Amino acid sequence: MSLTLHFHPLSSFCQKVLVALYENETPFTPHLVDLGDAAAHAAFVTIWPVGKFPVLVDAQAGRTIPESSIIIEHLDRHHSGRTRFIPADGDLASQVRLYDRVFDLYVNEPMQKIVTDRLRSAGAEDATGVAQARQRLETIYGVLDRHLATQPRGWAVGGDFTMVDCAAAPALFYADRVQPFADQHPHLAAYFERLMERPSFARAITEAKPYFHLFPQELSDG
Repeated sequence: MSLTLHFHPLSSFCQKVLVALYENETPFTPHLVDLGDAAAHAAFVTIWPVGKFPVLVDAQAGRTIPESSIIIEHLDRHHSGRTRFIPADGDLASQVRLYDRVFDLYVNEPMQKIVTDRLRSAGAEDATGVAQARQRLETIYGVLDRHLATQPRGWAVGGDFTMVDCAAAPALFYADRVQPFADQHPHLAAYFERLMERPSFARAITEAKPYFHLFPQELSDG
């Protein structure tokens, strides 16, 4: 196979790419990276010195591609299938890229702030930073709820499943565990239910379950 994905199944950004790969049944070689293992970490940084996953290596194209959104755009351009992640229409494509950024920057990042604070040693917690992260999540939940109310076909932008939905599924899965949204944001909750039923994301979550114990928050089987 020409594609190798360096990833960890528990990572939301890795799940985002896995959803794209599974959507189109794109053949790839999975390479699980344990950043806690010194040898594995050293090997990974020879591929991408920044040391953050996911990273896709496309041997046929001779390219190493970091960053989940750029990986999905590469897949859409060079390994396309029945699901197209970036619309051909330029205005819709801009909206897809906008809301992809919204989920990555305004859902995923504050969620990760809350999670990583729970991993800090006693006395090193950042209560102010966590409170700010919770407020950012509540703000963006409201923005997303209002936006989704305008999308009649069920997905985040333009009616079709796109890169936005790849980003939204894992971001919302973990964010809901640290700052639940269903009671106050019905459109967002209904959208999340549709994402949970999508076979590509269901597969990614099933593969992550053996690692749920590493997440410092109870994760249900849902």
